[in-house]
Amino acid sequence: MMRTNSWIPTVFNDLFYNDFMPKANATAPAINVKESDRGYTVELAAPGMKKEDFDVHINDDGNLVVKLESKQEKKEEDKNTRYLRREFSYSKYEQTLILPDDVDKNKISAKVDNGVLTVELPKEEETKVKVARQIDVC
Repeated sequence: MMRTNSWIPTVFNDLFYNDFMPKANATAPAINVKESDRGYTVELAAPGMKKEDFDVHINDDGNLVVKLESKQEKKEEDKNTRYLRREFSYSKYEQTLILPDDVDKNKISAKVDNGVLTVELPKEEETKVKVARQIDVC
């Protein structure tokens, strides 16, 4: 026979999930960030979402803001009982990413494919300054 202590989860819930430490959003999408020589790639998993559900922009501080908002409403009417049933589904998510200094903010692009939002952050092209010059001898 196995005994369980039912007070343990309650103690932890009371300790961690209160007004001072709000419960973490367990439904937040996973984010991957990759770096290459040409730039950075941000991937955000959002299965079932359409491109209209996303808002991707640079805020006043120069940070990348990714917002996801989806609202779905299903109405079913049963003709025999004259009953109207509604089911609501609402998802909202926002993430702000501080961009590295070498990102070319004018060339950022985003696309949604197979439930993954991909944001391409190209690096600025370095302008090579010629160091060769004639030095006058005085």
